[in-house]
Amino acid sequence: MEIKLEHKNALVTGANSGIGEAVALALAAAGADVAINYVVNPDAAKKVSMQIESMGRKALRLKADISDSAAVDKMFREVDKAWGGVDILVNNAGIDGKRAVAWQADPQAWRKVLEVNLFGSFYCARAALKGMTKRKSGVVLNMASVHETIPWEGYSAYTASKAGMGMMTKTLAMEAAPFGVRVLALAPGAIQTPINETVWEDASKRADLLSKIPLGRIGKVEEIGQMAAVLVSDAASYVTGTTVYVDGGMTLYPSFEHGG
Repeated sequence: MEIKLEHKNALVTGANSGIGEAVALALAAAGADVAINYVVNPDAAKKVSMQIESMGRKALRLKADISDSAAVDKMFREVDKAWGGVDILVNNAGIDGKRAVAWQADPQAWRKVLEVNLFGSFYCARAALKGMTKRKSGVVLNMASVHETIPWEGYSAYTASKAGMGMMTKTLAMEAAPFGVRVLALAPGAIQTPINETVWEDASKRADLLSKIPLGRIGKVEEIGQMAAVLVSDAASYVTGTTVYVDGGMTLYPSFEHGG
Protein backbone atom coordinates (compact mmCIF):
# COMPACT_ATOMS: atom_id res chain seq x y z
CA MET A 1 0.00 0.00 0.00
CA GLU A 2 1.34 3.39 -1.01
CA ILE A 3 0.76 6.38 1.25
CA LYS A 4 -0.38 9.32 -0.89
CA LEU A 5 -0.60 12.91 0.32
CA GLU A 6 -0.59 14.74 -3.00
CA HIS A 7 -2.46 18.05 -3.06
CA LYS A 8 -2.28 18.28 0.74
CA ASN A 9 -0.87 21.24 2.64
CA ALA A 10 0.82 20.27 5.91
CA LEU A 11 2.15 22.35 8.80
CA VAL A 12 4.60 20.72 11.20
CA THR A 13 5.61 22.63 14.32
CA GLY A 14 9.16 22.30 15.57
CA ALA A 15 10.11 20.89 12.19
CA ASN A 16 13.71 22.04 11.91
CA SER A 17 15.25 19.14 13.86
CA GLY A 18 14.74 15.69 15.33
CA ILE A 19 11.31 14.10 15.12
CA GLY A 20 9.72 17.20 13.58
CA GLU A 21 12.22 17.20 10.74
CA ALA A 22 11.63 13.51 10.10
CA VAL A 23 7.88 14.02 10.04
CA ALA A 24 8.15 16.95 7.63
CA LEU A 25 10.33 14.95 5.25
CA ALA A 26 8.08 11.89 5.45
CA LEU A 27 5.00 13.95 4.59
CA ALA A 28 6.84 15.55 1.68
CA ALA A 29 8.01 12.15 0.45
CA ALA A 30 4.35 11.08 0.40
CA GLY A 31 3.49 14.10 -1.76
CA ALA A 32 2.49 16.89 0.65
CA ASP A 33 3.66 20.48 0.55
CA VAL A 34 5.05 21.26 4.00
CA ALA A 35 5.26 24.41 6.10
CA ILE A 36 8.09 24.26 8.63
CA ASN A 37 7.56 26.02 11.94
CA TYR A 38 10.58 26.86 14.08
CA VAL A 39 11.67 29.23 16.86
CA VAL A 40 15.47 29.05 16.73
CA ASN A 41 18.11 27.90 14.21
CA PRO A 42 16.73 29.26 10.93
CA ASP A 43 19.60 27.65 9.02
CA ALA A 44 18.32 24.22 10.04
CA ALA A 45 14.82 25.18 8.91
CA LYS A 46 16.24 26.31 5.57
CA LYS A 47 18.04 22.99 5.17
CA VAL A 48 14.82 21.05 5.76
CA SER A 49 12.92 23.25 3.30
CA MET A 50 15.57 22.67 0.65
CA GLN A 51 15.25 18.92 1.14
CA ILE A 52 11.49 19.18 0.71
CA GLU A 53 11.86 21.27 -2.45
CA SER A 54 14.35 18.76 -3.83
CA MET A 55 11.49 16.22 -3.76
CA GLY A 56 9.47 18.51 -6.01
CA ARG A 57 7.26 19.76 -3.19
CA LYS A 58 6.64 23.30 -1.93
CA ALA A 59 7.98 24.45 1.44
CA LEU A 60 7.39 27.43 3.72
CA ARG A 61 9.52 28.50 6.68
CA LEU A 62 7.50 30.07 9.49
CA LYS A 63 9.14 31.42 12.62
CA ALA A 64 6.66 31.49 15.50
CA ASP A 65 6.60 30.78 19.22
CA ILE A 66 3.60 28.48 19.51
CA SER A 67 3.11 29.40 23.18
CA ASP A 68 2.02 32.84 21.92
CA SER A 69 -1.54 32.63 20.58
CA ALA A 70 -1.14 35.82 18.53
CA ALA A 71 1.99 34.43 16.87
CA VAL A 72 0.12 31.21 16.07
CA ASP A 73 -2.77 33.09 14.48
CA LYS A 74 -0.31 35.11 12.40
CA MET A 75 1.44 31.92 11.27
CA PHE A 76 -1.83 30.38 10.09
CA ARG A 77 -2.73 33.57 8.24
CA GLU A 78 0.59 33.29 6.39
CA VAL A 79 -0.17 29.70 5.36
CA ASP A 80 -3.70 30.66 4.33
CA LYS A 81 -2.35 33.50 2.19
CA ALA A 82 0.32 31.34 0.55
CA TRP A 83 -1.51 28.05 0.12
CA GLY A 84 -5.18 28.62 0.94
CA GLY A 85 -5.23 26.65 4.18
CA VAL A 86 -3.88 23.68 6.10
CA ASP A 87 -5.06 20.12 5.44
CA ILE A 88 -2.70 18.48 7.93
CA LEU A 89 -1.40 19.85 11.23
CA VAL A 90 1.27 17.99 13.18
CA ASN A 91 1.66 19.47 16.66
CA ASN A 92 5.24 18.37 17.24
CA ALA A 93 6.96 21.30 18.98
CA GLY A 94 7.64 20.70 22.65
CA ILE A 95 10.10 20.93 25.52
CA ASP A 96 10.74 18.71 28.52
CA GLY A 97 12.07 21.42 30.84
CA LYS A 98 14.69 21.28 33.55
CA ARG A 99 14.62 18.21 35.77
CA ALA A 100 13.38 18.93 39.29
CA VAL A 101 11.21 17.08 41.80
CA ALA A 102 7.96 18.91 42.48
CA TRP A 103 8.91 20.57 45.76
CA GLN A 104 12.07 21.99 44.21
CA ALA A 105 10.56 23.02 40.86
CA ASP A 106 10.43 26.63 39.70
CA PRO A 107 6.73 27.42 39.11
CA GLN A 108 7.53 29.65 36.12
CA ALA A 109 9.67 26.94 34.50
CA TRP A 110 6.91 24.40 35.19
CA ARG A 111 4.34 26.69 33.63
CA LYS A 112 6.51 27.26 30.52
CA VAL A 113 6.51 23.55 29.69
CA LEU A 114 2.70 23.51 29.72
CA GLU A 115 2.53 26.76 27.76
CA VAL A 116 4.59 25.25 24.95
CA ASN A 117 3.46 21.62 24.98
CA LEU A 118 -0.22 21.87 25.87
CA PHE A 119 -1.31 25.47 25.31
CA GLY A 120 0.79 25.71 22.15
CA SER A 121 -0.72 22.55 20.71
CA PHE A 122 -4.19 23.84 21.57
CA TYR A 123 -3.54 27.22 19.93
CA CYS A 124 -2.38 25.51 16.73
CA ALA A 125 -5.20 22.95 16.74
CA ARG A 126 -7.74 25.73 17.34
CA ALA A 127 -6.45 27.72 14.38
CA ALA A 128 -6.30 24.67 12.11
CA LEU A 129 -9.74 23.38 13.05
CA LYS A 130 -11.38 26.69 12.16
CA GLY A 131 -10.52 26.05 8.52
CA MET A 132 -10.82 22.27 8.57
CA THR A 133 -14.36 22.24 9.98
CA LYS A 134 -15.47 24.77 7.37
CA ARG A 135 -14.00 22.65 4.57
CA LYS A 136 -15.19 19.44 6.26
CA SER A 137 -11.78 17.88 5.76
CA GLY A 138 -8.47 17.66 7.59
CA VAL A 139 -6.34 15.90 10.18
CA VAL A 140 -4.71 17.14 13.38
CA LEU A 141 -1.96 14.87 14.70
CA ASN A 142 -0.67 15.68 18.20
CA MET A 143 2.78 14.42 19.16
CA ALA A 144 2.21 12.88 22.56
CA SER A 145 4.63 10.61 24.44
CA VAL A 146 4.80 7.35 26.36
CA HIS A 147 4.77 9.74 29.32
CA GLU A 148 1.12 10.32 28.60
CA THR A 149 0.77 7.18 30.75
CA ILE A 150 4.23 6.47 32.25
CA PRO A 151 5.36 8.71 35.16
CA TRP A 152 8.80 10.32 34.80
CA GLU A 153 10.52 11.34 38.01
CA GLY A 154 11.64 14.98 37.93
CA TYR A 155 9.48 15.90 34.95
CA SER A 156 5.99 16.44 36.34
CA ALA A 157 5.32 19.37 33.99
CA TYR A 158 6.18 17.28 30.94
CA THR A 159 4.08 14.29 32.01
CA ALA A 160 1.17 16.56 32.92
CA SER A 161 1.36 18.27 29.53
CA LYS A 162 1.35 14.98 27.64
CA ALA A 163 -1.43 13.44 29.75
CA GLY A 164 -3.43 16.61 29.14
CA MET A 165 -2.71 16.34 25.43
CA GLY A 166 -4.18 12.84 25.43
CA MET A 167 -7.53 13.96 26.80
CA MET A 168 -7.48 17.14 24.70
CA THR A 169 -7.02 14.93 21.63
CA LYS A 170 -10.08 12.86 22.53
CA THR A 171 -12.23 15.92 23.17
CA LEU A 172 -11.21 17.76 20.00
CA ALA A 173 -11.79 14.55 18.04
CA MET A 174 -15.31 14.33 19.41
CA GLU A 175 -15.98 17.96 18.52
CA ALA A 176 -14.52 17.72 15.01
CA ALA A 177 -15.89 14.32 13.96
CA PRO A 178 -19.30 15.62 12.77
CA PHE A 179 -17.37 17.78 10.28
CA GLY A 180 -15.38 14.86 8.86
CA VAL A 181 -12.18 16.02 10.58
CA ARG A 182 -9.92 13.62 12.47
CA VAL A 183 -7.85 14.41 15.57
CA LEU A 184 -5.47 11.82 16.99
CA ALA A 185 -2.11 11.49 18.71
CA LEU A 186 1.15 9.65 18.12
CA ALA A 187 3.19 8.74 21.20
CA PRO A 188 6.89 8.05 20.62
CA GLY A 189 8.93 6.09 23.10
CA ALA A 190 12.72 6.37 23.31
CA ILE A 191 13.82 7.86 19.98
CA GLN A 192 17.44 8.69 19.13
CA THR A 193 17.67 12.46 18.67
CA PRO A 194 20.28 15.10 19.55
CA ILE A 195 18.17 16.10 22.57
CA ASN A 196 18.78 12.79 24.36
CA GLU A 197 22.32 12.26 23.12
CA THR A 198 23.69 12.21 26.70
CA VAL A 199 21.62 9.09 27.34
CA TRP A 200 22.25 6.98 24.24
CA GLU A 201 25.99 7.82 24.09
CA ASP A 202 26.59 6.80 27.72
CA ALA A 203 26.99 3.01 27.98
CA SER A 204 25.39 2.58 31.41
CA LYS A 205 22.50 4.98 30.70
CA ARG A 206 21.90 3.33 27.34
CA ALA A 207 21.82 -0.13 28.93
CA ASP A 208 19.32 1.06 31.52
CA LEU A 209 17.14 2.56 28.81
CA LEU A 210 17.26 -0.57 26.67
CA SER A 211 16.11 -2.64 29.66
CA LYS A 212 12.86 -0.66 29.51
CA ILE A 213 12.23 -1.47 25.83
CA PRO A 214 11.03 -5.01 24.98
CA LEU A 215 12.26 -4.72 21.37
CA GLY A 216 15.72 -4.03 22.78
CA ARG A 217 16.64 -0.96 20.75
CA ILE A 218 16.13 2.78 20.57
CA GLY A 219 13.77 4.00 17.88
CA LYS A 220 14.73 6.07 14.84
CA VAL A 221 13.18 9.41 13.93
CA GLU A 222 12.31 7.99 10.51
CA GLU A 223 10.06 5.42 12.19
CA ILE A 224 8.05 8.21 13.77
CA GLY A 225 7.94 10.14 10.51
CA GLN A 226 6.65 7.12 8.60
CA MET A 227 3.93 6.41 11.14
CA ALA A 228 2.89 10.07 11.12
CA ALA A 229 2.50 9.89 7.34
CA VAL A 230 0.28 6.82 7.69
CA LEU A 231 -1.91 8.36 10.39
CA VAL A 232 -2.61 11.59 8.49
CA SER A 233 -3.34 9.70 5.27
CA ASP A 234 -6.52 8.02 4.05
CA ALA A 235 -4.99 4.71 5.12
CA ALA A 236 -6.08 5.72 8.63
CA SER A 237 -9.36 7.34 7.58
CA TYR A 238 -11.33 5.54 10.33
CA VAL A 239 -8.89 6.38 13.14
CA THR A 240 -9.64 9.32 15.41
CA GLY A 241 -9.66 10.25 19.09
CA THR A 242 -6.94 7.84 20.13
CA THR A 243 -3.21 7.74 20.86
CA VAL A 244 -1.04 5.40 18.79
CA TYR A 245 2.07 4.32 20.68
CA VAL A 246 5.28 3.85 18.71
CA ASP A 247 7.55 2.80 21.55
CA GLY A 248 9.11 -0.61 20.97
CA GLY A 249 6.82 -1.95 23.68
CA MET A 250 7.89 0.45 26.45
CA THR A 251 4.29 0.85 27.64
CA LEU A 252 4.18 -2.92 28.22
CA TYR A 253 6.22 -2.29 31.40
CA PRO A 254 8.88 -4.96 30.70
CA SER A 255 9.99 -5.06 34.36
CA PHE A 256 6.83 -7.11 34.93
CA GLU A 257 7.78 -9.63 32.24
CA HIS A 258 8.38 -12.34 34.83
CA GLY A 259 5.42 -11.58 37.06
CA GLY A 260 4.19 -8.87 39.38
